[in-house]
Amino acid sequence: MTKADLVEKIAAKANLTKAAAERALNAFLASVEDSLSKEAKLTLTGFGTFAVESRNARQGRNPRTGATLTIPACKMVKFRPGKMLKDALN
Repeated sequence: MTKADLVEKIAAKANLTKAAAERALNAFLASVEDSLSKEAKLTLTGFGTFAVESRNARQGRNPRTGATLTIPACKMVKFRPGKMLKDALN
């Protein structure tokens, strides 16, 4: 599903125009990004939880040359699905 497909579904389910649905989706995505950039946990009850976790630096290997390299530490977003989402998938 693309963003355009998601905008169409939101517009249909919420009885909005596509433009209004796109503005709502963009506002939601900006809010999620802002929250996660401050390393806050974002919980959408029933849907799931987004959290920022840190990965330590580690050693890796270039598969083409076999040379060892250091993969730097980084932060990444983890998602844990909620009960309602798990039940909907099963």
